[in-house]
Amino acid sequence: MVLVELGLIFVGLALLHRIAHKLGFSPLPFILLAGLAFGEGGIAPLHFGESFVRITAEIGALLLLFMLGLEYSGQELREALQTHLPDGLADVLLNFTPGFLLAIGMGWGLPLALLLGIATMITSSGILAHLINELGWERRPEARIAISLSILEDLLMALLLPTAATLFFHISSPSAGPMLLAILLPLGALWITMHFGEALSRLIDHESNEVLLLSLFGLILLTGGIATMLQIPAAIGGFLAGIAVSDPARERARHLIGPVRDLSATIFFLSMGLRLDPLLLLPVLPLAGGLTLITGLTKVLTGWWAAHRQGLGRWARWRTGALIVARGELSGVIAGLVIQALPSGHFVPLLTAYVLLSAIIGPLLVHLLPKAKP
Repeated sequence: MVLVELGLIFVGLALLHRIAHKLGFSPLPFILLAGLAFGEGGIAPLHFGESFVRITAEIGALLLLFMLGLEYSGQELREALQTHLPDGLADVLLNFTPGFLLAIGMGWGLPLALLLGIATMITSSGILAHLINELGWERRPEARIAISLSILEDLLMALLLPTAATLFFHISSPSAGPMLLAILLPLGALWITMHFGEALSRLIDHESNEVLLLSLFGLILLTGGIATMLQIPAAIGGFLAGIAVSDPARERARHLIGPVRDLSATIFFLSMGLRLDPLLLLPVLPLAGGLTLITGLTKVLTGWWAAHRQGLGRWARWRTGALIVARGELSGVIAGLVIQALPSGHFVPLLTAYVLLSAIIGPLLVHLLPKAKP
């Protein structure tokens, strides 16, 4: 029966992807809703073992963050810093602050405030790429600006998230060792990719796709395991491994692992929904809706300002802002990290509802705005 249930789940997930593709939306919110429907307290709960759901979610998070780190080369990081650093600082000020202040106001403490601030700051790179590809905007200036802003967000996230996550997991027994490692490891990974990324990638690269794929999966699991041994969340290790891989292996790695990443994202958000009672979302919906509205406006302002600095026209500025409204993968990973140590409380339901609302509203805004001329 387990195989039958799994088979039905994957057929259902394929159907949801077809519906999302037909509507021109990311499948992420559909998958999350499906997990809520079939998880604890859902309309038709499926009883999978806790270890199965937890390990599935952890591997999914590892692959998601590895692919996120793999997205950008050292050269792209340097170019984004040189061109859009003022826009990135405005992005942080406008979009990190609402989540941070809300968590402080709710009395959740500094670690959760940092994590919620990161979650409200980071644009969903998956939804952004989906929108650009679907609309054929690969060469549009507003798309390039949105991607540059996303690069800067991910760069800052690489510096903040390990520290915030480690602080959260060690809040009851603070230790200097893990905190110091959480600060130094991302800096080391960024330094390696900017100076020795090509040499490291040549060691990993191989003419055989099978050898390269096995090497990459080994690297992902190894860094995730080492991170866990160092008392740092495994997903952070996967992200740092992705940052360290550069050309020539990077492009082939993206091509080989891309479909696996999409599958792991689907499984991750499904497992996230399975672990959460949908009734817990109802009390936090007004708060999540207000946070979505505020940070949606601040994202639009961020994109508008960045496009204005580059001399783009009126509607192009609005399109730039709309492209970066949706939050997704990383915010979900943060919720997945927190639920391991804090299964009760309002943080995870709030963040889940926030991801759902912003992942729906962001693409909708893009589709409502006047389309760019070819």
